[in-house]
This record gives sequence, structure tokens and C-alpha cells, in this order.
Amino acid sequence: MVMAHRRLVVVFFLNLFLFFRFIMTSAAESSLPVSGVVGTDLIIDGWFHERGTLWPGQAMSLQVEQVLHTSKSLYQDVLVFKSVNYGNVLVLDGVIQVTERDEHAYQEMIAHLPLYAHPDPKRVLVIGGGDGGVLREVARHPGVEQIVICELDQQVINVSKQYLPSLAQG
Repeated sequence: MVMAHRRLVVVFFLNLFLFFRFIMTSAAESSLPVSGVVGTDLIIDGWFHERGTLWPGQAMSLQVEQVLHTSKSLYQDVLVFKSVNYGNVLVLDGVIQVTERDEHAYQEMIAHLPLYAHPDPKRVLVIGGGDGGVLREVARHPGVEQIVICELDQQVINVSKQYLPSLAQG
């Protein structure tokens, strides 16, 4: 979304699933994620298996070398593991959010396309993006003077800084 009178570029990549869960459930109602998914329960025989109603008829599996972090934030289950071929992997409520191996494809597309479409972006708002990858890419544009991130879950930011430092440079 571009507002020419303010030269504001808005980069949207808010996870709708998370947004609707937040609206419908408050942290006071339950300390468990609404989905009830615990990321470590999806590791079977050394493989993380992502499957569910979001993608009917398909699944994604990654071989786990080591579980690095597991916790429940106020909003979701947070899992980080080191995979055999994809580096560190961030999983929220059982859904892979980012891997070190292929994160650039997503981060670059979601950041650079809107910025190059605008004639002179100065201020950028990133909604979501707690892993920091989009911030890193936006910061590469010399004309951008201000970047604001609006991330619901501080735990995602903290975990990303610790386990995904190449992304969390932004």
C-alpha cells in the first residue's frame, strides 16, 4: 500500500491465521496456543512433519539435527530446530515460517518489489516480520529513512535474534 502524500510504503505480510486467533482469543483465556499444536509433537523419528488443513493433500518434512528452542509465547507455540539440510528453522504453531537455506526468496520478494514500485520511498511499515529478514532487505535501500516494525509477538523477535542472526540484522 503506497500513500504518495506521505511517501509511505507499507509491506504487509501479516499471518492471517495468527491475526484471527488473536482477535478471537486473548492471552488471559488460555496459556496454550489456540490451535493446540506443540511443535515438538510434530517431530517423529527425527523428522519434523508439517501438515494440516492449510494445505490439504500435502505435507512438508525436514530432518531434524537438533531442537534448539521450544516455548509457548502468549500467542503461539514457538519451535526452532537445526535441520540437516536447511539450517535453522523457525516454526510457529506447527507451521514452518522460515529456514536459513531459502529465506532470501521470500524476504527479497516481499521487500524489494513494493520499494522499487514506489518512486521515492522514505518511510516503511512492516507488519509482522519478527524474524527480521524483511527489515534487513528494506534497510538495503539507501533512500529509506525510517522503518517501523509492528510485530505482535516479542518472543518471535527474541528467538530470531538468538537463532536466526543472519535474518535478524534488520
